[in-house]
Amino acid sequence: MKAMILAAGLGNRMRPLTDHKPKPLLEVAGKPLIVYHIEKLAAAGFSEIIINIAHLGYMIPEALGDGSKWGVKITYSDEQEEGALESAGGIVKALPLLGDKPFLVVNGDVWCDYLFDAKFDLKDDLAHLILVDNPDHNTEGDFALEDSRVLNEGESKHTFAGIGYYSPKLFKTLAYGTSPLAPLLREAMILGKVSGTHYKGEWRDIGTPERLDEINQ
Repeated sequence: MKAMILAAGLGNRMRPLTDHKPKPLLEVAGKPLIVYHIEKLAAAGFSEIIINIAHLGYMIPEALGDGSKWGVKITYSDEQEEGALESAGGIVKALPLLGDKPFLVVNGDVWCDYLFDAKFDLKDDLAHLILVDNPDHNTEGDFALEDSRVLNEGESKHTFAGIGYYSPKLFKTLAYGTSPLAPLLREAMILGKVSGTHYKGEWRDIGTPERLDEINQ
């Protein structure tokens, strides 16, 4: 299974820190956020990683190279000319690199101890989402989870962790261009094609300077 790290965001909420550095290169305990992902992906058995880049994107290949340092192959999906295509749009552009088999996608600006699974079996589903307890900045949650199925509505909602396993079929009808992921997932949920797991370990969305300071402290 291949993995993709979403690293093309503008990082507007993280300014001024992202005025001169892309958000995935911001450091937690002296190590860039994205490097934590690469190390964990390599340890989990992923050998090919695709990273999309946009805002100050040239700095990411300069920092990471071809991945040989971690024993993986890193390929870059360059969105610098278009500007960030958002999550689904970035995945659509990267599909030729991801291939025709299910793949893992993780947001480059989250920090967690979730163990990625290179042998995850989607079965007949279009997606499997990792959900977490709602943090203070998203108290209403995103999606409900009942009997391992992810639903648009339910008795209680959890927060999408920015980690998911996807079938390329989920994106087959989506045209190239800027496109968010949530509407696509909600359509698949209506079809009953999205499974999920409630992960209760450590997870942080490093979306603001304050949250970055908090985890570093």
